[in-house]
Amino acid sequence: MSAVSVVDADRDPEGTGLRTIDELATAAGLTVRTTRYYASLGLLPPPARRGRMAWYDDTHLARLEMIRALQGHGFSLQAVEGFLSSLPEDAGVEELAVQRAMLTSWTVGAPQEFSRRQLDQHAGRRLSDDEIALIEELGMVHRSGDEGAERFTPVHGFDVAVALLDLDIPVSGMRLAGEAISHHMSALAGDLTVILRDEVIEPWRREQNHSRDEAAQLEGTLARLRQLTLDAIVSAFRRSANDVIARSLHRR
Repeated sequence: MSAVSVVDADRDPEGTGLRTIDELATAAGLTVRTTRYYASLGLLPPPARRGRMAWYDDTHLARLEMIRALQGHGFSLQAVEGFLSSLPEDAGVEELAVQRAMLTSWTVGAPQEFSRRQLDQHAGRRLSDDEIALIEELGMVHRSGDEGAERFTPVHGFDVAVALLDLDIPVSGMRLAGEAISHHMSALAGDLTVILRDEVIEPWRREQNHSRDEAAQLEGTLARLRQLTLDAIVSAFRRSANDVIARSLHRR
């Protein structure tokens, strides 16, 4: 990452938007220790210097907000580090806001990791080894750790998978349904992401000199758009299901 230009030693930084490490940490909602740790990993560009004082600008704050947002959506620090290293060295506040909005637009919260006992509590009943294996096969829970000290991370849809286990339907049917849903949802998510980028993000990006408030407004708009999109998907599926039923009745 390129260094921020050095502040003139004779210039008073007050009023320029620059912050000390303490002020930066407070603005980002982090401790100074955590902020220094992120900086030591290279997640922040070097600060500006005025004598022996280090000063941080809005770009530093935007990067910290990016880290917090991505971690809050379940991304590991290693994944965040890899992503930040791929950004242009001169990426500013606006670009960071756009990237953060794109990455978090469809995600809906950080996943939780459970022990086996906690997983049963989360499911509301005791799950057998075979049931957990099936839910894992359906992609609704991820397993990690060594045998005897395994950890389980349910993903969205875990509760649905548990409810399906209580129905008297063939396991083969559950597998086929899971494969169909996964296939079509992956394709749909890809198409919607392209539309979001081309029709919403890129036009916004072409407008110059957005403020931090405007960047925050964009992120809020995308969060609302996410919910409306999910509602539209459910409604569209219901319409399609009704069309299938209507065609079936017509043929009969």
